[in-house]
Amino acid sequence: MATKIRLQRHGKKGKPFYYIVVADARAPREGRFIERLGSYNPNTNPATIDINFDKTLDWINDGAQPTDTCRAILSYKGILYKKHLQGGLKKGALTEEQVEEKFAAWLEQKDGKITGKKTDLGSAKEAAKKAALAAEAKKKEVKAAAITAKYTPPVEEVEEEAPVAEVEEAPVAEIETEEAPAAAVEETPVAEAETEAPAAEADSAE
Repeated sequence: MATKIRLQRHGKKGKPFYYIVVADARAPREGRFIERLGSYNPNTNPATIDINFDKTLDWINDGAQPTDTCRAILSYKGILYKKHLQGGLKKGALTEEQVEEKFAAWLEQKDGKITGKKTDLGSAKEAAKKAALAAEAKKKEVKAAAITAKYTPPVEEVEEEAPVAEVEEAPVAEIETEEAPAAAVEETPVAEAETEAPAAEADSAE
């Protein structure tokens, strides 16, 4: 019986969720399966993969053929790389210690890449959030400025009234300056009359 490692679809429309199963190659996609190996959720970023490493490796060594998507998942989790290292162990090219050392180094490198991707995604999300807040604040400022301009009276009318007030006040000042000499002229005859009065008194005395 030809066996395949493939995905079995579940979940609602637009948000699929898959089980990783071992099934007969002739069985339908959602039909009967031999064993469930794990799950695959592509709705998260990065995708969430939960798989039984040892059981999957045993099925691969027994000849089960993964589909293209499952092959990518197994490669991502290091199952195919572990099979490759075990092949070198069987041929005598590697020792068991070397196999474990190489696989541990691969896992560490893979974890570093995943952590870096998560960090980059978090930074990009935070930057996008800040940009959205800045754009919203700018939009609010523009809207507030438009409302203020709409309900503020025009400044040009006030500037036109100022010169008219200055023109009306100017003749008043000129009238005051013109009246001052007239008052001085009127006061001088009074002074002359006072000086002439003692002279008349002197003549009468004589």
